Amino acid sequence: MTFRVGIGFDEIEPGEALEYSMTLTETHLVLGAGLYGDINPLHVNARFAAASRFKGRIAHGYQTSSFMAAALGMAFHGTAVAYLEHRCRFTAPARAGDTLTATWRLARKEPKPQHGGGIVYFEGTCCNQDGASIAEASASLLVENARA
Repeated sequence: MTFRVGIGFDEIEPGEALEYSMTLTETHLVLGAGLYGDINPLHVNARFAAASRFKGRIAHGYQTSSFMAAALGMAFHGTAVAYLEHRCRFTAPARAGDTLTATWRLARKEPKPQHGGGIVYFEGTCCNQDGASIAEASASLLVENARA
C-alpha cells in the first residue's frame, strides 16, 4: 500500500503493508538527548563512543521506536482514536546519517462496532539504508472507519 494519511479501519486488510522512510540527523541525536534527559556518553560523547563496541555515537533506542510509532500515527491521522500498545526490540544501532525505513504489516483486525471501527494489530521492522534490521516491533491502534 502506498503511504498515505487518514487510513480507516475499513480501508486496510491483513497482509497489507505501510512503509515510511526518514534520514536520522545529528540534530535528532542532540534534541533526543535533551528531550529524554539521557546524556549517556554513547549518545553525546564522540571520543567515548569511538572507543566503545559501537565505534561511534549511536541514536537512543527511543528515537528508532518513536520513528516507527510516528509512521503509524501519521498513516492513521484523523482516524486513530488511540495508540494502544507498542513493543520494540532493538537489533542493531542507528546513527546520524542513517536513512531508516519502517515497514509495518497488518497482522489482524478486530472489529469494534461500538467505536465505529476496530483495533488494528501490526508487526513491523525498521531497517537502515543498507537493509540491515535495526528494530522489530509490534503495535496496536484503535481506528475509526474512513470518513465519507
